[in-house]
Amino acid sequence: MQATHLFLSAPEIAAIRTYVPQALCGVEHLIVAQDESGTPVGFMGVQENRLEMLFLDPEARGQRLLCLGMEQYGVSELTVNEQNPAAAGFYRHMGFAVYRRSELDEQGGPYPILYMRRG
Repeated sequence: MQATHLFLSAPEIAAIRTYVPQALCGVEHLIVAQDESGTPVGFMGVQENRLEMLFLDPEARGQRLLCLGMEQYGVSELTVNEQNPAAAGFYRHMGFAVYRRSELDEQGGPYPILYMRRG
């Protein structure tokens, strides 16, 4: 998370870590990506047609996990922090476009969110 969310402070990242386990249990589909040796390198959470979370080891970045989400789980919507331009650019490259912007994140923090959909 520190590699992609440079705008967050260490205490903010620590706070996020406290509610990640609950968020993981709250998604309809949780898909874990593994490398050739079976070591987990990332995960994706999908709820209905919405990508709720996508975290990958920086060494394992690529399109495969998101493609799986779109093909097998119908992912067509997501949100991304505006202050994470690499992720926003990746989602644009994958066919998503911004349809709404919010000044605050889902927790009410001062981090603008881009709402994106595909199609």
